[in-house]
Amino acid sequence: MKHLSILAFVCFLAALALSASAAEIEGAGSTFVYPILSAWAKAYERGGGPRLNYQPIGSGAGIQQITSGAVAFGASDMPLLQADIGANHLVQFPLVSGAVVPVLNLPGVGPGEVTLDGPTLAEIFLGQVTKWNDPAIAKLNPSVALPDTAITVIHRADSSGTTFIWTDYLSKVSREWANQVGEDVVVDWPIGLGAKGSEGVANIVARIAGALGYIEYAYAERRKLSYTGMINRAGHAVLPTMASFDAAAASADWSGESDSRLTMTNAPGEASWPLAGSTFILMQSEPSAAAEAAQALKFFAWAYSNGKEMAHQLGYVPMPDQAVSLIESGWRRQIKGPDGKPLD
Repeated sequence: MKHLSILAFVCFLAALALSASAAEIEGAGSTFVYPILSAWAKAYERGGGPRLNYQPIGSGAGIQQITSGAVAFGASDMPLLQADIGANHLVQFPLVSGAVVPVLNLPGVGPGEVTLDGPTLAEIFLGQVTKWNDPAIAKLNPSVALPDTAITVIHRADSSGTTFIWTDYLSKVSREWANQVGEDVVVDWPIGLGAKGSEGVANIVARIAGALGYIEYAYAERRKLSYTGMINRAGHAVLPTMASFDAAAASADWSGESDSRLTMTNAPGEASWPLAGSTFILMQSEPSAAAEAAQALKFFAWAYSNGKEMAHQLGYVPMPDQAVSLIESGWRRQIKGPDGKPLD
């Protein structure tokens, strides 16, 4: 009897462990969105919601994880084409918008003191502009004493939505970049040192004098890295601020289908930051773990309603209310449980 009691107790503990595991929401993908997802997850759990276990492994890996059904959702900063969404039985919707910033390590130069434009950035990443005092950079910064320091280009080595935003922008402002490299989550970089994840890029930039890389704004703020200003599409010098991010996001038209392949790099507007983009959530249209998928949708609904201030504090732009209504009606129509009914 004693052994039976012990066995029963062990089974009880195992059941508790399985219950706790089932209460978790598993997600993976974009490092771009990790700072705000992490903040939302902590607040959601404090309010009694289930734990969110999100792996910031890059957009490409996140797409693979959701396609295989290993997670309840994937997150990608590169929106998938309709053909890919349909072929993999996925549903795609935007979660939040944010910004990529060029970050540099130039002793004596503070945040925003150097300004670059798109064509010059493309020339740097093509290996054509190699010194910080090159005439192309000096022309944009006549009042800055630029050193004769070599530029060390730092880029992502993994499959990255941040890279997609970066290369999508460069392809729009440089025909040479578009023809030679193009835009994608992984590209054949002409030059530079590769690093895994936004943290990896931040670490190398912080270590090498003369380095220039790109990361999501929240990472730059957290690591206290210097960033450049940019000349935007309207020809105005802008800094990475909530005002310039909001201006870029205002150009996005979400009135169509919520899974449309919308990008907002090189946005119009005098105040727009040119390196803005959105993170898209990918879920299976008929998830194998329906209960977990339903919990994920509840989390996203909570984030849309309750996470706006946290998003702004971290330098993200929350989705407008009109877009949220379209997104939520879209997932009720498209994501079904085994009984064919909406999960939420």
